[in-house]
Amino acid sequence: MKKLFSTTLIFYAVLLFAQDISITDFDYQATNTESPISNVFEGDLPQVGKSKPIENERFSSMVLKDRLAALNNKTPFDVPYNATVERFIRLYLRDNKTAISNLMDRANYYFPIFEQYLDKYDLPLEIKYLAVVESALLPTAKSHAGAKGIWQFMYHTGKEYGLNVTSYVDERNDPLRATEAACNYLKDLYERFGDWDLALAAYNSGPGNVNKAIRRSGGKRNYWNIRQYLPSETSSYVPAFYAMFYLFEYGEAHRIYPNTIEIDYFDTDTLHINEKLSFNQVEKRTGIPYKFIASLNPQYKLGIIPYQKNKNYVLALPKNAIDKFLSSSPTTESNMKSKELPKHIIPTAKNSYVVQALDNLPKISKKFGISLQQLKAWNGLQTDFLIEGQRLVITDKDAEKHIAVKINPVKTNNTTAKPQTFKNYTVKKGDSLFIISKKFPNVSISQLRNWNNIWGVSYVEPGTKLKILTTAE
Repeated sequence: MKKLFSTTLIFYAVLLFAQDISITDFDYQATNTESPISNVFEGDLPQVGKSKPIENERFSSMVLKDRLAALNNKTPFDVPYNATVERFIRLYLRDNKTAISNLMDRANYYFPIFEQYLDKYDLPLEIKYLAVVESALLPTAKSHAGAKGIWQFMYHTGKEYGLNVTSYVDERNDPLRATEAACNYLKDLYERFGDWDLALAAYNSGPGNVNKAIRRSGGKRNYWNIRQYLPSETSSYVPAFYAMFYLFEYGEAHRIYPNTIEIDYFDTDTLHINEKLSFNQVEKRTGIPYKFIASLNPQYKLGIIPYQKNKNYVLALPKNAIDKFLSSSPTTESNMKSKELPKHIIPTAKNSYVVQALDNLPKISKKFGISLQQLKAWNGLQTDFLIEGQRLVITDKDAEKHIAVKINPVKTNNTTAKPQTFKNYTVKKGDSLFIISKKFPNVSISQLRNWNNIWGVSYVEPGTKLKILTTAE
């Protein structure tokens, strides 16, 4: 999958995403303002909790080597000590520790989600640090190549692993659904390569590029031995992962602490929604600001939870707002303009006619005793073009009675009308509609066409059965 960053820029990009945004924006009682960086955690930047100044910190390469060795002993990953990993770690420590502090803020909310699914699929819990490199823990992150979400799934890979994308919902942005998909994908990659470093490299650049690097290296299967044959972005990807692993595990040793947060994952709960519901309506029912609701539910692209039969969508809310939501009455959408409905009449079996071969609008309007303008207006037609099989509205009144009068006119007089019924007539050789009409009293060619829907036909094949309305004898 294509990711956000390439080569050493991957480190700086994560840093830039992280340095100005704090998860304290989850505090929905605070006043939020727009942030110049587009992400889910928008708001004023709190100044509390920044990295404490370091006095006489003794951090040597040997200290780093020992710490990485300690990490290696507690994980299935092969945590290396080499110049590349050390360089990445020192870049972060040198340039901006506040960025790491803000990443730790987000981790307080998202890491419990990751650990829950990693444990479910028996994967190393340290994989949670991969999402930091992928998206800086921003669930609405989007790469230049189109990868989206906290785990940066491309569209087709996301669909392959069960992530649904519609005009309303993008499950790549759903922390729960996307994390489960990432677990399945990483599990498949590990089973394929049998090595976690290669699995991470394949997650970044695709299995094909890893296989190609293995072939170009002469069959070597250690990441550090094939790194030079991988895309430049992937050559920085695994070192960035190990650097992030170290910085989170040994943050306190470098005086790096998460800021104080107002909410974590365990303070929230979810509801199943089976109605169309907007974030504006949720805000009115709970008092929680729209932006905060959006931050907890980033998968809904338009701020609307859609309705779909036999499918429940999930709404995440703070636990202390659940009862208020459930006890409040549903609200209508007052701040959205109601859509203007079209003036066309909806065709039904009773008020419409199915276009036959050789039909045209003048013929149809004449047939049903309506004007050409009415026919066009009722059907929203701008041209005279018709296609066989389409259905046209031919009345705006009581459809059944209106059509019956037009198609089956019955002459009446002052005498008692005799009962009428349809009889079948089999066309003989030499018959024409004119000849047939003369065989029955008070039957016209137009009536024969109406009764049998044979407009536009001048010749009737012998053997054809025609319906003829006639007085019962």
